[in-house]
Amino acid sequence: MLLNQIRSELKTYIEDGKAEHSYGFFKAMPGGYGEGDQFWGVSVPSQRKVAKKFKQVGLDDLVAVIQSPYHEERLTALFILNDLFKKGNNKQKKQCFDFYLQQINYVNNWDLVDSSAHKIVGLWLLDKDRSLLYKLAKSNNLWERRIAMISCYAFIKNEDYDDVLKLALILLNDKHDLIHKVVGWMLKELGKKEKQREWQFLQQHYAKMPRTMLRVAIEKFAPEERQDFLKGKL
Repeated sequence: MLLNQIRSELKTYIEDGKAEHSYGFFKAMPGGYGEGDQFWGVSVPSQRKVAKKFKQVGLDDLVAVIQSPYHEERLTALFILNDLFKKGNNKQKKQCFDFYLQQINYVNNWDLVDSSAHKIVGLWLLDKDRSLLYKLAKSNNLWERRIAMISCYAFIKNEDYDDVLKLALILLNDKHDLIHKVVGWMLKELGKKEKQREWQFLQQHYAKMPRTMLRVAIEKFAPEERQDFLKGKL
């Protein structure tokens, strides 16, 4: 069984004290956004090494891995899925995309989302209808909203910016700090490519943006520009 094989490999990379640190880092304590998650204590580079050993697996075998209660096993499954998508033909890419959506409930922490959404969902939707992202952006599920925004990273890299700004506007008043950060991050990435587009968006909306979102979005601005936004002098 693939899960047992991957679990056995991961256990060889367990680091003392890392699991305890991960419970806090990923807010897996009661009341945290990662409540109930479990950890072996394996670093991301080690998980990538394990994923490379199983890059030829089928999607059916990957189900139990991505549904594992252990965080590192789910992330390893996503690394494998990323590779299957990247190397697959169009039919195989569609299968990976469908698999991702079928298992979306298990992409349930920020690193899982950030390691996969743009590499699968975003890339698949580059030349397709993107209404799915607008549905996800309005979801009650925190991780689905983050998936919607992170998927835009693929668009930004391909100089396609309209949906980034539209989704940012939908999420502008989101209540969760993890959404504030990711919207700010994608606006910052947009600004690296097309500063004027970001600037225009911020001029229109900065006054009502959560402070964290604004601070992240303007990180790459000149000091005097940042201060103008933060002090409301525009």
